[in-house]
Amino acid sequence: MWTSALVALALAATTATVPAAAPDNGLTWGVCPGEAPPPQIQCGTIRVPLDYRNPDGRTIELAISRIRSTDPERRRGILLTNPGGPGVNGQAYPLVLTDPNAAAPLPSSVRDAYDIIGMDPRGVSRSTPVTCDLTQEQMAVGSLPYANGPADVVKQAALSRQEAAQCASSETAWMQPYVTTANTARDMDRIRSALGEPRMSFLGASYGSYLGAVYTTLFPQRSDRIVLDSNLGPDGYDITAMRAFGRGMQDRFPDFAKYVAARPALGFGTTPAQVTRTYHRLAAELDRAPVAGIDGSIFRGLTFDHIYSDGRFEALATVWTSLDQGEPPAAVPPPPATDNTVAARLTVICNDSSWPRSVHSYQHDVAVDRIRYPLIGAAAANISACAYWPWKPVEKVRITGRGPGNVLLVQNERDPGTPLVNARKLRTAFGERARMVTIDQGGHGAYVFGANPCGNDAVTAFLVSGSRPAHDKYCA
Repeated sequence: MWTSALVALALAATTATVPAAAPDNGLTWGVCPGEAPPPQIQCGTIRVPLDYRNPDGRTIELAISRIRSTDPERRRGILLTNPGGPGVNGQAYPLVLTDPNAAAPLPSSVRDAYDIIGMDPRGVSRSTPVTCDLTQEQMAVGSLPYANGPADVVKQAALSRQEAAQCASSETAWMQPYVTTANTARDMDRIRSALGEPRMSFLGASYGSYLGAVYTTLFPQRSDRIVLDSNLGPDGYDITAMRAFGRGMQDRFPDFAKYVAARPALGFGTTPAQVTRTYHRLAAELDRAPVAGIDGSIFRGLTFDHIYSDGRFEALATVWTSLDQGEPPAAVPPPPATDNTVAARLTVICNDSSWPRSVHSYQHDVAVDRIRYPLIGAAAANISACAYWPWKPVEKVRITGRGPGNVLLVQNERDPGTPLVNARKLRTAFGERARMVTIDQGGHGAYVFGANPCGNDAVTAFLVSGSRPAHDKYCA
């Protein structure tokens, strides 16, 4: 389960000729791939070790990008960015953050202060990619389908075992054990070095919050200003974070229920409680009789995906209306998943943590979370390919308070993807290194993508002037 909005904003996949430009410490910039790429963004590649324990061994390629500050008095150096994932490309992300016509561009003061840097993490897209040879049918199942009972877990276990086997036998199996968050953080430091910068600032959201936390833990003295938005817990995408999707939806769904209840013409109820009962009714009916291939599991996933943003509430209500009438909804775009995006996501998540191997343990978790988080808990607790992953984790970075006080967490109270409960755990792990700005709003993405001036101003002030709140801050 993960939002796909940023994937659609990536650069086109076609390759253009890249003319040579002046190199930065061995890094050559040129025109970005794609048809008519905007002139303000430059793209390039660097090579990094596959295995940092063997730095003189085999190398892989990283695709990076840059939008230079137009301010000749550029003050802070570089701001490396990450939109989340794992498995999401980030080479085009600086365009998303600096587009003046976008809903949520970075303030001009931040764009003036930094060169904005993007990257496709190792294993992703234009960086040397990984594959698991997944079929369209496998990807159509989605991530962690809803399990109505123990038999559904057994069914998903068979699919998960096959996915893991395909990853192990793919043509990129030589690379996959080294596609980890810790190695991606080391790649980031190679980018910093290639750009000739003594320190680097960072802005990362969702999974990017964990990536940034690992980077500043491994390289505290090379970290300048670190902003972590929509935060995973200190252990990244482990089983606890995966199950937390259930908690996140319980936190967030009432916002959508209030939206629907305020529109009685929709016919789904006039109170949030009635709207919630409608959700369960529709899910159960679609479990029995899918509409245009949309069963109860996909319906729950669509609802979860759409509540990432208030701006998608209207479209979600339209989907509900069509399905309630037994008609295929017109407003559901096909998921932008590719073999690479799914393979890269699986590879990082499965490599970063140890996962239970017992099918029975997942059946137990599903039964518990179906009751504890009835909206989608039985999906979030379901078994995945990580239970059969052929490679064991070789490294776990422990987030601690050792290092300078240069970390700012920003977090929505009602975030479906990265709930507040886990953000607080990350805040605790950082200790005095960090401060946290908590915002009374819903959705995934707090800074710039949110609409709270108090929260946005606090982050902007930190990035531009280094002014960090003296204490944790709450924005009503």
